[in-house]
Amino acid sequence: MMLTSTAFHDGAVVPRRFTCDGENLSPALQWTCAPMDAKSFALLCDDPDAPAGTWRHWAVFDIPSGRSELAEGAGRAEGFEDFRQGVNDFGEVGYGGPCPPRGHGPHRYRFRLIALNRAELVLRPGATCKEVEQEAGKHLLAEAVLEGVYQR
Repeated sequence: MMLTSTAFHDGAVVPRRFTCDGENLSPALQWTCAPMDAKSFALLCDDPDAPAGTWRHWAVFDIPSGRSELAEGAGRAEGFEDFRQGVNDFGEVGYGGPCPPRGHGPHRYRFRLIALNRAELVLRPGATCKEVEQEAGKHLLAEAVLEGVYQR
């Protein structure tokens, strides 16, 4: 499975418009070569370089198996009814863009697409990104990673 974006390439700088310093929009993401038996997808975004440990920026789940992309801005809390989103570490539903501490150096932002063997994850309303990640891990068929970097 391969995960790409029209906004940045793997290992490249995440453009400002997709960060807390810009418009805080989620980037467009596309995927190919998903397993034929995938019943849904989950998409996670985190910062493993955060000072207090991994900071979770976004979790999207119950993405229908027929989809192969998320449009730019799909991380808004409303307007996208064919998937669900978790509560990020900013305490909000949806996408919270890269926002590392000023002067802390470059941080990596991992966008992870997980193909799942079930159509829906069993999660309570208001589930956190960490809870989505834990539940998705139980049903993982394949995973693809796209990593960007950002510093302030």
